[in-house]
Amino acid sequence: MTTIERKPEGQRLERLISDCFSGGEICRRELRLQEGEAQALEQAYPPAGCAPWAAAGMKSPFRGHSNMATEFIPVLLGSDINAYSMARAFHEAYGIQSVVYGMYPASVCAGSTIIDYRVRAHNDRADTVLENVTEVAGAHPDKTILVLGCGDNYLNAISANLPRFPGNVVAPYVPLDLLETLIHKERFYQLCEQYGIDYPDTVVYHKGMGHDFTLPFDGPFVVKPAESDTYWKHPFPTQKKAYVLQTRAEVDQVIDDIYGAGYEDSLILQDFIPGDDSFMRVVTNYSGADGKVRLMCVGHVLLEEHTDHAIGNHAVIITERSPELCEKLRAFLEAIRFTGFSNFDIKYDQRDGKFKAFEINCRQGRSNYYVTGAGYNLARYLVEDRIEHTSAPLTVVENRHLWWVIPKAVAYDYVNPAYHGEMRSLDQAGASVNPLFYPADRGFFHKLRILKGQRRYVGWYASSMEKAK
Repeated sequence: MTTIERKPEGQRLERLISDCFSGGEICRRELRLQEGEAQALEQAYPPAGCAPWAAAGMKSPFRGHSNMATEFIPVLLGSDINAYSMARAFHEAYGIQSVVYGMYPASVCAGSTIIDYRVRAHNDRADTVLENVTEVAGAHPDKTILVLGCGDNYLNAISANLPRFPGNVVAPYVPLDLLETLIHKERFYQLCEQYGIDYPDTVVYHKGMGHDFTLPFDGPFVVKPAESDTYWKHPFPTQKKAYVLQTRAEVDQVIDDIYGAGYEDSLILQDFIPGDDSFMRVVTNYSGADGKVRLMCVGHVLLEEHTDHAIGNHAVIITERSPELCEKLRAFLEAIRFTGFSNFDIKYDQRDGKFKAFEINCRQGRSNYYVTGAGYNLARYLVEDRIEHTSAPLTVVENRHLWWVIPKAVAYDYVNPAYHGEMRSLDQAGASVNPLFYPADRGFFHKLRILKGQRRYVGWYASSMEKAK
């Protein structure tokens, strides 16, 4: 006799999903939570805010362009929050699944119902990228394949393959020579000099210079690689994304550690701009195929991550107006005829009142959903430009909206209390979003994975920084 397990339907299914989000019985059992932990989770993610959009009384996010889903397939390379956020944007705008290629079975994209997730070893190699994109393009010759890299390690491979992709593939990226110039911090700062973009006082260090050199600024000092992709291919025990060092002796030691591990490119030694995370800004842009900027959105970063490999990743952002900064960056992007998504990391220097650029990412950033969540869907801008071939004027986002990718309780523990009032106001007004909690994504085990990931932030922040006072 065969037993057929009945799948939950209707209200019961809704309750299971709600419990998964809100710390209910399912959540306690699957995550092995104590009662107090479950209650804290329920407070952070109340059921009312997590029910599917229809049940929550929200309008369907699938508005317009009903025929577009039959015309293109998004292919996203990478499997982190960046990829999931873009997949969510495509699903919200067009109701379609994205094909996502990642290196690891366990990721925020695994188990999602809005994603066709495919695991490939060496996923960022140029030959593997070509193979993956060709696989989708060959299976759907009647559709346009939109390719997006969701990490720096994919950009070179995509740009190198631009002449080799099948004819039905659209990859919105600049040629390889311009890409290599922009993502290399030494060359990027040379362009900043040329086009009047402010950046921190900088000394470029080349391998073999030894310790006999002078830094024209006092500590703290920032040390980081000029070329990040190759840097991470030479790991060592004390490796960090960037170093903030107090003494010259520490600078010399880090230089020796980096080159001793096999890194060959230049290093960036910079003046440390004072101020906590709330002095940071992120600017996300979309430039059309004609080189004209179509969308700009400034995010005021309130909190970053502080673990060694994740330092600088955004955790809490509020959108804000900054017309002068936007105009300066728009002129730069159009002067170099940039196309596609771009993302600037910037810090406000209170010593001279200037916004200073750290780097440009030639892609949408990990926190890209802060733009979509504010009402300006990034997928829609891409599709309207590259599929529909429509011309649109520049839009600069002005409305205030809160984005966070960590539990609310953690955000309030570590964000400067001066911003708590506006955070609460925006959240209570429904002008806030955690991109990982998407009601239309019905993957149950995906939700459990996200919840487990959220719980880890408590320990990560406790081990890496002091609570705000």
